[in-house]
Amino acid sequence: MTGFINILKEEGVSSTYAVNRLKRLSGEACGHMGTLDPLASGVLPVGIGNAARLFEYFLGKRKVYLARFRFGVTSASLDRESELVFGGVVPPREEIERVLPRFEGEIDQIPPAFSAKVVNGMRSYKYARQGKEVALAPKRVKIERFRLLEQTSPDEFLFEIVCGGGTYIRALARDLAAELGTQGMMSGLRRTASGVFTEETGVALGALTHENLQNYLIPTDSVLPFPPAEMEDERYYHGVRFEVGWADGVYKIYRGGEFYGTGVVEGGVLRPGKKLC
Repeated sequence: MTGFINILKEEGVSSTYAVNRLKRLSGEACGHMGTLDPLASGVLPVGIGNAARLFEYFLGKRKVYLARFRFGVTSASLDRESELVFGGVVPPREEIERVLPRFEGEIDQIPPAFSAKVVNGMRSYKYARQGKEVALAPKRVKIERFRLLEQTSPDEFLFEIVCGGGTYIRALARDLAAELGTQGMMSGLRRTASGVFTEETGVALGALTHENLQNYLIPTDSVLPFPPAEMEDERYYHGVRFEVGWADGVYKIYRGGEFYGTGVVEGGVLRPGKKLC
C-alpha cells in the first residue's frame, strides 16, 4: 500500500499520534507532510509506504489557515499551552485592517521560543521550558494573504492566512500585536489546505479502519504536478542513465502504464529519482 491519506486532525491530537495510528492500520511506514501542533486542527496529509519519501517536496507548499488571535493577552508559548499574561489594549478592527498589508509578501520572521528550531544541538522549546532565553535567527517566509474575517469576542478576531511552508502563525499573532502597540497570542488554528490537499478530500482519523483504509487512499502520482513519461528500457530501473530529448526537470515515470516514481532530467540526461510505487 502506498499513497496519501488526507487526515482531518482534531484539536488535542498530536501529529505523531495520527501518523502512528496510520502505521498500525496500514502496516506500512508513514510520515506526515508538515506537522500540526496539538492545539491546531485540520488538514494533515500523511504519506503511506514509499509516498512518505516525498516530505521535502510538500514542506514548502502553500498553506491556508483560519486563525484566531487574542489581543491584550499573551503567553510564553504564544498560545493556550502556557500560562496567560494579561496586559495591553484590544485594538479596533479598522486599526488591525490598516496594518495587515505590512505583513503580506516576503517578510523576516523570528520563530517562537517554543519551536523545534535547533540551538546548540538542542530544540529551542526545551530551553524555553527551562526558562532560558535563546536567540533565534529570523527566517524569510511568504504571506500571500492576511485577511481579517470577523471579531469573535471582545478581544478575539478570526483571520484567514495564506502562506508558504515554514510560516509560524503564532509568531504572526505576536508581531501583529506588536505593530499595533499591544501584545497578542494565537487562541485557535485550523488548516484548511496544504498544497493540493483540502478539507473537502479529508477524513477524520476515527473514521478509518483497516478494512476501509484503501477507500481513502489518494494515489501518489495524482498529487504530483510533474509531466508523465513512459520508460520501457528495464535498465533504467537498475540505475542506468539515458540521454533523452526531454526538457530538464522532474518527471513522473511510468513502467508498462503503471506509476513507478520520479525521474530527473539534467542536461538532457535522465536519471532515476525516487521509487514511489
